[in-house]
Amino acid sequence: MLEELLAKIELYNPETNRELITKAYNLAEEKHEGQFRSSGEPYFIHPVAVANILADLNMDDATIMAGLLHDILEDTDFSYDSMQDMFGEEVTKLVDGVTKLKKLSYKSKQENQAENLRKMVLAMSKDIRVVIVKLADRLHNMRTLEYMNRNKQIEKATETLQIYAPLAHRLGINTIKWELEDLSLRYLEPEIYYELVEKVKLKRKERESFIQDIIMVLNLALDELNISGEISGRPKSIYSIYKKMYQQGKAFEELFDLSAVRVITDSIKNCYGVLGAVHTLWKPIPGRFKDYIAMPKPNLYQSLHTTVIGPRGEIFEVQIRTWEMHRTAEYGIAAHWKYKEGTTGKQSSLDQKLSWIRELMEWQKDLSDSREFINTIKDDFSMDEVFVFSPKGDVIDLPEGSTPIDFAYRVHSAVGNKCVGAKVDGRIVPLTYKLKTGNIVEILTSSNSTGPSMDWLKIVKSSQAKTKIKQYFKKKERDNNIIKGRDMLEKEVRKQGFTFNEILKDDWLESVRERMSFKNMDDMYASIGFGTTPLTQVMPKLKELHKEYYHTEDSVEELQENYQKSKTPISSEHGIILKGVDNIQIKIAKCCNPVPGDEIVGYITRGRGVSVHRKDCSNILNVDDQNRLIEVSWDNTEESNYNVEIKVIAFDRFGYLANLTQKISELGIDTRGMNVVKNKDKTFDINLIVEVKHAKQIEDVLSMIRSVKGTLDVYRVKM
Repeated sequence: MLEELLAKIELYNPETNRELITKAYNLAEEKHEGQFRSSGEPYFIHPVAVANILADLNMDDATIMAGLLHDILEDTDFSYDSMQDMFGEEVTKLVDGVTKLKKLSYKSKQENQAENLRKMVLAMSKDIRVVIVKLADRLHNMRTLEYMNRNKQIEKATETLQIYAPLAHRLGINTIKWELEDLSLRYLEPEIYYELVEKVKLKRKERESFIQDIIMVLNLALDELNISGEISGRPKSIYSIYKKMYQQGKAFEELFDLSAVRVITDSIKNCYGVLGAVHTLWKPIPGRFKDYIAMPKPNLYQSLHTTVIGPRGEIFEVQIRTWEMHRTAEYGIAAHWKYKEGTTGKQSSLDQKLSWIRELMEWQKDLSDSREFINTIKDDFSMDEVFVFSPKGDVIDLPEGSTPIDFAYRVHSAVGNKCVGAKVDGRIVPLTYKLKTGNIVEILTSSNSTGPSMDWLKIVKSSQAKTKIKQYFKKKERDNNIIKGRDMLEKEVRKQGFTFNEILKDDWLESVRERMSFKNMDDMYASIGFGTTPLTQVMPKLKELHKEYYHTEDSVEELQENYQKSKTPISSEHGIILKGVDNIQIKIAKCCNPVPGDEIVGYITRGRGVSVHRKDCSNILNVDDQNRLIEVSWDNTEESNYNVEIKVIAFDRFGYLANLTQKISELGIDTRGMNVVKNKDKTFDINLIVEVKHAKQIEDVLSMIRSVKGTLDVYRVKM
């Protein structure tokens, strides 16, 4: 395996350091000895596969070594200092960067995913190669996903489709993007995937014959023009076919432009010559020509795209590019590493091309809400772009569907805030006008402008514009939000059965403010009023201070003493058995909502009785004073109903909700509430409240929901 890897690297980098790569290979083999993957193979197979993927991308020696060593610091006893002594600072920092992208434990999957994305954005800003190694790592994991259980397959495939594939697209590494998309679809919608694979196979002969005819005609035309070039057919990926069917609402048989021809020539001049020949031979479809040579995509992609109608009415696409453009189209940012230069020179030469990463770093700091952050990142990574000009001729890329308002905020937030109108190609247009590639956009501003309208949030398309508009209103309405936030907190205090004087003490509020890192109380109230800081983050901290203040150690000791002495169990109205403690309030904790069948534990609260939690509740796992925990159990003679919250993530397909509710009712389980949120990636989040009698019913519900076609993930909500 080592010789095969070295041979592959030397094909594009004859000056590779064989000795160092061999040393990294041997160390990985030694340190991973005795470790195995889910497939039963030695774990060492994985880092070697990652290194081979990086070699396929023609990456430099440091990145190849980081691929071989990427799990060493986390999974073995080998230290950072030892690695630095053996391989130097550059390789060690890359390995450490990849290690820091590993998952941490958060309260929810949403926070977990958002934090991983934040770390990726930060890693990209320091050294883009860290994320390239991570993409190679994810690609090999997806190639071997068949050995994981079904729940893990769905979880990994969903994350890959929503984050890693769009990230590969944003970096221009299409060779990885296409495979990640196809592999994700294979595990998320296996029936659809294999059905499409079969249909594509059946049409292959017909399609190949058609493509060969096109290539023959085009070759003759290029010979007459004395233009040399390589012409080939380009099959569409399974996922791109699936996406086209989904977006256009068409059956496979109704798709006519599944064929594409690629022409690679030796100069930009010849690219435009080939384009002329194509448009002479076949009729171009208006509005389907895109010049990414004159206006490259932010991920460095360059090519000419045109869609034409063939001699028998067939629709097909032609892509035209140079060999250098083709290399960039396949490998993206990875194609721009030069092996004879120092790392610093390489990184600085890429800074201008990767300005979008700096923009991400800027506006992501303003997004503290996990859902908003993750959705805006997904949008920024995956949306198609339009390319427009400023009056001075600067090219600005914006998400497809953007308006002059998006353009204004891309220029500067002050221009956006003072925008009162716009001209496109010299004529005045409404602010709702959808910009098209090639438009020249001029923003009209006024010093007397009253600022943006809240309605603009419904008009704009770019994440940057939305963030800037929200920031404007957040600042403008600060005073109102301070009053609103204070009122919201006071209402919540009353709702939870406290009095103002009892819990809203100045020193307690100051303590909460410091713990939440607000500069002053007004900042905290304003954040609550605006909705950035939910009350569910503030109230637990106040209640904790309340418990500490109103409780004496004697009462805990007294409860513990009664519990130890008594042999007589007492059953509460919730069906909870607690020995020897009479006239004490027993309540089910709302943070984890235990039901019969869950392992439970009692917690002696300060002045408010005993609360019953699941043993795996994060509030219990983080308890400092273990003396407050007492043994409780379920009373099997009691039968009560309990509400449980379940989170479902599914494809936004017609009839899904009807199927879901029907299946739940077939189990004889009542649905007490449902909240559905549509996402921009063609999925939706569903929060269900179901009424059950015991934990076994929850497992039945989860198993049933997984069987509903289109389900991506389902789990019981807990802290």
